[in-house]
Amino acid sequence: MNTRLLDGKSVVITGSGSGVGKAAALLFAENGAKVTCADVRDDWNEGVAEQIRAAGGEAQAIHCDVTKRADVEAAVASAVSAYGRLDVIYNNAGVASPMTADGKMKTFVEATDEDIDRLLAINVKGVLYGCQAAIVQFRNQGGGGVIVNTASVAGMFGWGGALYGATKGAVVNLARRLAVELGPENIRVNNVCPGSMVTNFGIGGLGVDLPQAALDSMAQLQPLGRIIDPSEPAQVALFLASDLAINITGVNVPVDGGVMAGK
Repeated sequence: MNTRLLDGKSVVITGSGSGVGKAAALLFAENGAKVTCADVRDDWNEGVAEQIRAAGGEAQAIHCDVTKRADVEAAVASAVSAYGRLDVIYNNAGVASPMTADGKMKTFVEATDEDIDRLLAINVKGVLYGCQAAIVQFRNQGGGGVIVNTASVAGMFGWGGALYGATKGAVVNLARRLAVELGPENIRVNNVCPGSMVTNFGIGGLGVDLPQAALDSMAQLQPLGRIIDPSEPAQVALFLASDLAINITGVNVPVDGGVMAGK
């Protein structure tokens, strides 16, 4: 009996070079997916694809800046060219709240035009572009397909930075509405919503070593008392991408150590 949940499926994952995206790329490939790794950091991205191939899987690395529609469309086209079709897109690329020079989260009024444009371009437009490109391809194939996005519990209630929460709130409601519109075409749309997590483009940020006290403080924000590991949202994304979730669409799944349970 085949237990590989995505056996033979062609999958595009954005932000695949690190964090949740890397964990998802490795996990999806382990479960039989043919993975198109799409990231703006070519060195990291190629490293992930090489790791998949070394383990006997199928993967290609594509340069992709999700703020550019053409890059996202090219990633989908590359998946189709290499593997014949597109079955799943995981719009995972994202960035956290802007920080001050001394490492504190900026307040809403401290956010500059550059901060606002960056978060909207990556966290919102990047997801929109991915959804659009995937939907066009799914329709070209005759319908059916899966969209998974990385949102956040910050998009589900008032938590974290206001600007960040606004961008993730857009992704939360996008999945709900697209699920209704695309259901008749057998296209499913769902979100994974992590809680506190340390990644290269999330809390802490690239090259930042958070002190243990800060990590402990983050962990205590969650009833289970520990920080989310990037592999954990990736496991939920795998479930949502697979046929185990064949009748699930329009949902936002918290991976938050229980934070949403008290809201």
